[in-house]
Amino acid sequence: MPSDIMIGAIGFVVLLVLLAIRVPVGTAMLAVGAGGIYVLHPRGEIAVFSTLAGESFSVSYLYSLTILPLFVLMGNLSGVSGMSRDLYDAAHAWFGHRKGGLASSTIVGCAGFSALSGSSLASAVTMGRVAIPEMKRFHYSDALSTGSVAAGGTLGILIPPSAGFVIYAILTEESIGRLFMAGVLPGLILMGLFIAAITIQVARNPDLAPDALSKEPLRERFKSLVRARWIIGIVAISIGGIYGGIFSAVEAAGIGAFLAAVATFLRGTFRWPEIKKAMGDTLSSTATTFYILMGAYVFTPFVALSGIPDALNEWVVGLGAGPYTVLFLCLIALVVLGTFMEGFAILVLTLPLLQPLLEGYGFDMIWFGVLMVIVLEMGLISPPVGINVFIVKGIAPDVPMNTIFRGIWPFWFAMAVMIILLVVFPQIALLLPNTMFGV
Repeated sequence: MPSDIMIGAIGFVVLLVLLAIRVPVGTAMLAVGAGGIYVLHPRGEIAVFSTLAGESFSVSYLYSLTILPLFVLMGNLSGVSGMSRDLYDAAHAWFGHRKGGLASSTIVGCAGFSALSGSSLASAVTMGRVAIPEMKRFHYSDALSTGSVAAGGTLGILIPPSAGFVIYAILTEESIGRLFMAGVLPGLILMGLFIAAITIQVARNPDLAPDALSKEPLRERFKSLVRARWIIGIVAISIGGIYGGIFSAVEAAGIGAFLAAVATFLRGTFRWPEIKKAMGDTLSSTATTFYILMGAYVFTPFVALSGIPDALNEWVVGLGAGPYTVLFLCLIALVVLGTFMEGFAILVLTLPLLQPLLEGYGFDMIWFGVLMVIVLEMGLISPPVGINVFIVKGIAPDVPMNTIFRGIWPFWFAMAVMIILLVVFPQIALLLPNTMFGV
């Protein structure tokens, strides 16, 4: 057994090295997983080919994964059709009169778009292209404008539909529907904390944002909601249908994608080059995610064969640490990993180790899923990787990287506050799934 654990530890080191030199996550996990199975399994070569063939097929055959391309397509179509612009205009009409209102509108717009796309990157790109030029026009601080876009985009993997929750559900065998519902209240509260962070910043330093704009008449504000009716309606039908038990998460994805296509056609924005690009982006994103999952399904049996999860569990129990001490150490480790690794890589790398450990301490894995996704959000804006920061840099190439990173810290601490709230009040995450599906 000790030799098996040593081989497992070597496998983890090799995997980290491969990821550090920018080998694709799926390729790295496939290579290390196959090599580890070959060394540890009594049947060696036969076990490797059986695992590669069987697990790769099982991933591509998972009905629940149909949700990914459908929700991604729904988000891409909403960007092509201009619905995202309508959403931002509506948020601007309701929040723009406050000091820092355009930044707050960006957060609200990102939250709304997240309910269509399920992708942090798509939310940051789509809303950033709309919001950053507007904030530049009104002379907002570069740090505040870019920071609000980078942070607002992270809501894409917390507010359902969330690609992060889908991957988490597949790896832990939890319910996608329960995870989606678990993300609703934390997502809305985190959106409020982001807006509070903006309010505090502009109160402490009024130079970050211009004086408040004139307040839109109530009639104009409601007109903006009417113009955004398509995107509001699609979100209400797809996500509301899940909560109401009318249809499953996969069915909601199909209905949402269909309605987005109908809206694109009826709005007169159905142009083949843009539709072709939206479909191509959807296929590319989906293929990447499926490939990562194939790698995870090959890597996980290697981890089990190595005995590392059991050894880790025994070691932690031997320390005599309490459940919340263990939870705290796990979250700290995830935050550190998030500073230099991509979110999906962290999910597939750590869950085979953390799930048995945390279940042994009696933690609810739905609740922990929300905590983990928020930690991954922190990684999306943490230096030195901070993928959302690089996305925003591409939208605003004239803004220095250190300015963007300076702008994200208030939002990073807002996420830390959200994690504390979830630990102290777990019902924030569990109320809706327990109400809908039963305890």
